[in-house]
Amino acid sequence: MRPADIAKLRSALLDWYDAHARALPWRRPPGSTDRVDPYRVWLSEVMLQQTTVPHATPYFERFTARWPTVSDLAAAEDGDLMAAWAGLGYYARARNLLACARTVARDHQGVFPDTEAGLLELPGVGAYTAAAVAAIASDRPANVVDGNVERVVARLFAVETPLPAARPELRRLAGSLVADDRPGDWAQALMDLGSTVCRPRWPLCLMCPISGFCAARATGEPDRYPVKTKKAAKPHRRGIAWVLRDAGGRVALVRRPDKGLLGGMLGLPTGDWREGPPDETPPIEAGWTDAGAVEHVFTHFSLTLWVRVAEGAGDYLWRPEAEALAALPTVFRKALVRSGIA
Repeated sequence: MRPADIAKLRSALLDWYDAHARALPWRRPPGSTDRVDPYRVWLSEVMLQQTTVPHATPYFERFTARWPTVSDLAAAEDGDLMAAWAGLGYYARARNLLACARTVARDHQGVFPDTEAGLLELPGVGAYTAAAVAAIASDRPANVVDGNVERVVARLFAVETPLPAARPELRRLAGSLVADDRPGDWAQALMDLGSTVCRPRWPLCLMCPISGFCAARATGEPDRYPVKTKKAAKPHRRGIAWVLRDAGGRVALVRRPDKGLLGGMLGLPTGDWREGPPDETPPIEAGWTDAGAVEHVFTHFSLTLWVRVAEGAGDYLWRPEAEALAALPTVFRKALVRSGIA
């Protein structure tokens, strides 16, 4: 794309963003010169990885009310943080979140670095998050490329290389559009365009401020882009969740190992999750009854989890049902609901 066309495209998209930017609690208004807190940008970006804005927003608001600064978050107990994160998924992010906050508080006096290079040195901060925080919080001309931006760029340039192999090319093309003028707004404008107009299915081309520059629209098949490699079917596993209640109706929970799936989270007692028949060994001898099954999909496999229910006692982390529901990750929350709520 010629420099003159890039300048016109940028002007059109930034004008659109000025009029249509989403109002999000971690943002400043378009064109504002007010400095945005890098802690809020970083926290929002970590939460939004693999999570939608409507789902992440209430978590963000609860986190910033409870831990308003990165130093406050750094002082949080591990268990409190993991419980507050329950339901956001990808729980390694929560552990990295705490490690990063503690590094910023300890080694940077509670102030985030303002360059991509400095941010990349923090635990759990990858290329995308470093670019996003540098651009949005510090107005650095960083190349911020998430899934929405990949889709916009793939359509703008009608990139025929399938994902994920296309990612280096898409990143290079996105970088060709970055400039020193309003880099934070530019990054968020691309994200908003991909989220609200240049949608995965049925893109709203008639509402797009840069449709005149779009090579995919010119083909007549904009929704064919980005081209994707056909995904292999996910393996399917099976397991059992054991819902044990005491005489007072409290639920028995366990703390899962720090490493591995749902690491460090509270969970229901469960055996291995296998592709063959499930492990049916109960955690204690009791009058277990069948309460049915729940289905759940993780990144790399799908799961059928049968639910067994009994009353008993033992060396567990006992919690009232409401507290257990709030602290459990989604898959165990489904199982607890399936077991019957008192």
